[in-house]
Amino acid sequence: MDVKIEDSWKNSLRDVFQAKFFNDLVSFVKLEYQTQQVFPPGKEIFNAFWHCPLSAVKVVILGQDPYHGLGQAHGLSFSVKPGVPFPPSLLNIFKEIKNDLGLDMPPNGDLTRWADQGVFLLNATLTVRANQAGSHQNKGWEIFTDEVIKVINTQREHVVFMLWGAYAQKKAELIDPKKHLILKAPHPSPLSAHRGFLGCGHFSKANEYLIQTNQEPIKW
Repeated sequence: MDVKIEDSWKNSLRDVFQAKFFNDLVSFVKLEYQTQQVFPPGKEIFNAFWHCPLSAVKVVILGQDPYHGLGQAHGLSFSVKPGVPFPPSLLNIFKEIKNDLGLDMPPNGDLTRWADQGVFLLNATLTVRANQAGSHQNKGWEIFTDEVIKVINTQREHVVFMLWGAYAQKKAELIDPKKHLILKAPHPSPLSAHRGFLGCGHFSKANEYLIQTNQEPIKW
């Protein structure tokens, strides 16, 4: 399967793209785009990979599903394009950045500026039907994105993994804590943010670790 994806990822995931599960996944996703309203737009499915090549990954923020509302998802976890109102989880992320670093709310929720600095904004599932959360789960995306995490774990050093919520925290078993920094907190959703996401200090902790390991900190 010839997948249109940035070259460093393409080379590292070559065997995954040839696997039967991935070909089955591609067939499913193509049919969904032909017969349903699906987000993000097809050309943006691998946005996180284009903006953050493997060699540039410093921080991984793992989401679960893309946003399923019109005009929200654009291939970066938690991010929305300029002009789109902040979803509740993203609003809480910005609240925590203000608490942690004293930075004011940004003018928009487009996190491309993070991705271009080495923040890999990965959803476990890269597509979703309109207004149907979880509709593309258990179709193969999770197998693919687990392989992506394994590649980062083995081929990179001193990456910060921000694992928010129980689902993301299960991925810690794929990560070597001797090589990387694993930060865990409740999910930033309004249902759980007050249980420890707000006040977690992950953004300052990430930058402290990056500086300690001779990397440029992120401009959050």
